[in-house]
This record gives sequence, C-alpha cells and structure tokens, in this order.
Amino acid sequence: MRLMFCLLLLFPLLFPLLILAPGSSHALQISDYRALREPVADRSGRELWAIRGFKEDGVPHRLAVDPVTLQSFDLPAADLVPRREGDFNATRLGRAVKRYTAPPYRLQNGGATRAETAADGFFLTVDLCPSKRPFERELFEAAAALSRGKAVPVAVMVTGVWLESHPEEVAYLKGEVAAGRLAVTWVNHSWHHHYDPKVPLPGNFLLAPGTDLRAEVLQLEQQLLSRGMVPSPFFRFPGLVSDGAAMNLLAELSLVPIGADAWLAKGEQPRRGSFILVHGNGNEPKGVRLALPLLKGVGVHLLPLAAAFAD
Repeated sequence: MRLMFCLLLLFPLLFPLLILAPGSSHALQISDYRALREPVADRSGRELWAIRGFKEDGVPHRLAVDPVTLQSFDLPAADLVPRREGDFNATRLGRAVKRYTAPPYRLQNGGATRAETAADGFFLTVDLCPSKRPFERELFEAAAALSRGKAVPVAVMVTGVWLESHPEEVAYLKGEVAAGRLAVTWVNHSWHHHYDPKVPLPGNFLLAPGTDLRAEVLQLEQQLLSRGMVPSPFFRFPGLVSDGAAMNLLAELSLVPIGADAWLAKGEQPRRGSFILVHGNGNEPKGVRLALPLLKGVGVHLLPLAAAFAD
C-alpha cells in the first residue's frame, strides 16, 4: 500500500519524461539494416527497386524507390514480389546516379547542382546541420504560405545529430506534412556532419581521417525510418565536400548527390532551375534573410527535387 502511494506521488513527475523521452515506444525499431538493389513490384504491379532491406519492429521491410517518379516507400517485404532482372542503369533513377557520381570529381559541389530540364521554378533545399541555435521556422512558414491548395515542395537535408537534438522541430515539420502544407523530401546529410574550421577541405567534413562514410549514410536512414520519415534517394555532402571514393560509395548505395548553384549566404544568385541552398538551423541567418523576400515574391514557384531530373 505504501509503495502504491509513493508511485502515485511520483507519477506526475515521471509522466512528462515517459512521453517525451527519446527512443520511447512511439519510435519504430529498425534492425538488420543493409544495402541491396533488387527489382521488385508492389501489389498493384508497379515496378520498384528495393535499395535497402531491414526489419521494422521485427517485420521484414524494404526501402523501395519508384525509378520513374524517384519517390521512395517504406514497404513490408511481404507486399513485394521479385520481378525478372531489370537494368537499373537504364532507369531514370539509375541514369541520375550514374551521371552524378561519375568523374571528373570536384572537391566541392560535385553532383547535381541545378535542374537538367527547363524548370519553371526553383528548388528550395534547406540544410539542417548540427546546431544548438533556434530553428528557422519563419523560413518554412514562408514556403508553406505559397500553397495554392497543394502542399509546397521543400527538400530538407537532415543530419542525425540535429534530428536527435530537435524533437520539437521534427514534430513541427512532420505536422506540416500531415496537414498538407509542405511536401518534404527527406535528404540524407550524414549522421555527424563533422567539421573543423582549422582543417583544409581535403581532410575535413566526410573526408576527415577515420570517417566511416557508409555508417554515416545508413545510420541516418535508419533514424529517419524509425520516426516514420522515408529517406529519399538523394544525398547532400556536408560542406558540399567529396572525393572519388565518396562518390563511388553513393553509386553503390543508389543515391544521387545534390549540390547547389545558389548558396544564398555566399552571394550566389538563383535562376530558374536553381538548387537554392539555405540553412534552417540558425547557423546562417544571412541566407534566411535573403531567402524570405524571394519566397514572398510574386510568382515564385517551388518544385520537388525529383522534377530536376530528366525522364
């Protein structure tokens, strides 16, 4: 009886911790995560490519990508059937992976930097690197305000360290998606996003000695999936810094590297078809100050990242 009384006294103090604790029962358990590349079809007959295999709460799942639309799905393996071997490199996705991971390799800003097609708008890409600063909520509100009855597309480049340390901001973004105001493409930006301002670029960011790039990529994907956020087949290198080995790994993992031709804080001016780069984590307020008037301008049209790639 005394024990029950003590528990009742403690419950009001413990309850907030129970519902807010990271890794609570609300998170999906992702295990046995591995890279693969298998041609499959869903129950409707739609042809997909499974690029990851894993268990979700103990149930076999696949991360599958539609090679035509470039949309990704978290699907139970039981809902997929193998199809006869296809040519991944002949698909829209495969061509983009091959084209943008091929040499010559630039130290900075490799991969796709703008639309291949005659795009009639811009591609807003927002980096969420590790930060303790306030979230740039106004940036997302300005994007959502562009809605004309349809969710506004935004590519969010998320890091694992930011993801773990900003649960309220993650909930806000997921809420905007659920409410139909934003259509977020979740782009892998690595787990740690290591950076040392004293080290030259060839040994910095993901090129720092001892970096396990495969783990940086796959760990972030698992954490997105555990939160019900499906990773896209795109990747942005921290600092836009990469080398041939990093590009080869992305090709192996069926990912398209995304650079930018309009990093606003660096004075780069966007044009139709530009990949606009801003930081939504509070680390680069100049970029946000420049982005807000652009987003509030007349006739601004934001496009989903997948629309940048030729059919």
